[in-house]
Amino acid sequence: MREIAYAKINLALHVRRRREDGYHELETLFAFVDAGDELAAQPASEDSLHVVGEFAVGLSDPFGNIASKALNLLPHDKGWAVTLEKRLPVAAGLGGGSADAGAIFRMVERAQGLPEDWHARAAQLGADVPACVLSEACIGRGTGTELEAVANDLAGMPVLLVNPRIPLATGPVFKGWDGIDHGPMPSGDLRRIAREGRNDLEPSAIALVPQIAEVLAALRASGAWLARMSGSGATCFALYETPEGRDAAAAGLPQAWWRLAGALR
Repeated sequence: MREIAYAKINLALHVRRRREDGYHELETLFAFVDAGDELAAQPASEDSLHVVGEFAVGLSDPFGNIASKALNLLPHDKGWAVTLEKRLPVAAGLGGGSADAGAIFRMVERAQGLPEDWHARAAQLGADVPACVLSEACIGRGTGTELEAVANDLAGMPVLLVNPRIPLATGPVFKGWDGIDHGPMPSGDLRRIAREGRNDLEPSAIALVPQIAEVLAALRASGAWLARMSGSGATCFALYETPEGRDAAAAGLPQAWWRLAGALR
C-alpha cells in the first residue's frame, strides 16, 4: 500500500486563551495540500519504519517517530514494514509528523477498518492528528481536536508553500504569544474565513525567526490573494487564482528557500 501524508496548513489560527491544563484554546481552519510525505507498507514478520528522503536526517529515531506510534496504537494483521519518504521539512508548521500518522490511520482503514475510537486514539498522538487522518478542510476547536465541517469553496486552489529552511519548535512560539484574545475566527466558507482570519502566532514566530517576515513579504508581493504563516511556522503559504501565477511566483523566490507547489484538496 502507498499513501500520501498530505501537508497541513492553517488558513487561520486564532489563539483565544491559555487553558488551566497548560494548552491553548484554539480556533483554526485546517486545509490540506495535494502533496506531502509518502508512505509505503509491505507485509513483514514485525512492524518496522525506515525513513528516507531529503528531510530524513531530522528523524533519527524511528521508534520515537509518530508514524511508528500510530501503527502501535492500531490493531492490524501481521507486521508492516513501512518506508517513509520525508519530503516535508521537520518542525515547519505543516503537521508533517501528524500527517504521517494520519496516513498510517488511512492505510489501516483501507486494510481492515479503524476501531470506533479512532478519533480518541489519534488525539493521543497530537492535536493535529485527527484532522490529518481526515485530510480534508475542516474547523478545529479546543486544542484543535474538536472538528467541524466547513463549506470548501477553495478545493483545487493553487497553493505555494515556502520555508526558509529554519526549523522552529512549537513550544517557544506559543510561549511568545502576546496572551491577548484578538477575537473569534469569522464564520462562513473557506475563502471568507481565510481572508478575514489571521494567525495569532505570526508575531512570536517572526521574533524567533525573522526570515519568516522576508518570506511573507516576498509572497505578498508575488500576486497572491492571500499569504500567511501556517501553524507555528516557519512555513508560509500563498494562494493564487491560477497555476501560472503560482508557478511564476515560485520561480522568482530565492533558490535557498524550500518550496512546494500544489493545490488545496
